[in-house]
Amino acid sequence: MLENSIGELLVLIFMAQALALDAFSVCLGLGMQQLRLKRILWISLIIGAFHIIMPFIGILLGKMASAPFESYAQLISSMLLIFIGAQMFFSAFTEEKKMLIQPIGIGLLILAFTVSMDSFTVGFGLGLAGVKVVLALILFGLSSAFLSGLALLIGRHVQGVLGRYSELLGGSILVGFGLYVLFA
Repeated sequence: MLENSIGELLVLIFMAQALALDAFSVCLGLGMQQLRLKRILWISLIIGAFHIIMPFIGILLGKMASAPFESYAQLISSMLLIFIGAQMFFSAFTEEKKMLIQPIGIGLLILAFTVSMDSFTVGFGLGLAGVKVVLALILFGLSSAFLSGLALLIGRHVQGVLGRYSELLGGSILVGFGLYVLFA
């Protein structure tokens, strides 16, 4: 019994870290936009919350429809990442520094939704597997919030070193990750 509980906990920890790596990759590029520390904290918390909400919704819907919805989620997620990354990349060549999608308001919700799409699909499986759902959701939220904040801080530091080229790098990371999600 104890071995099963420890084994399940370890699997959930590794799963939470794997899901949080998506957010880490995206936030690494996003952090190069000269974000204030308060904004970094807010982005991290919203992404963490979405990594709780999305798998919870996935768990609730998992028994109704899993296979067709999963393929659309991946397509939508990758297209949004490519769009945000391309916008960031090309804004490095213009004097106007205003992005169409900023990590505030609805833009932040779009970002959090995009990086948590994979946790939504994982929720389907969790609902069917009968794991400790509350523990899984807490681990998903904490892991993604922590790794998002870490990536945003790293990106902020790199931006100061790279200057204007940081937007090119950040945009390239987002586009690359979007293409990876699309073709993986």
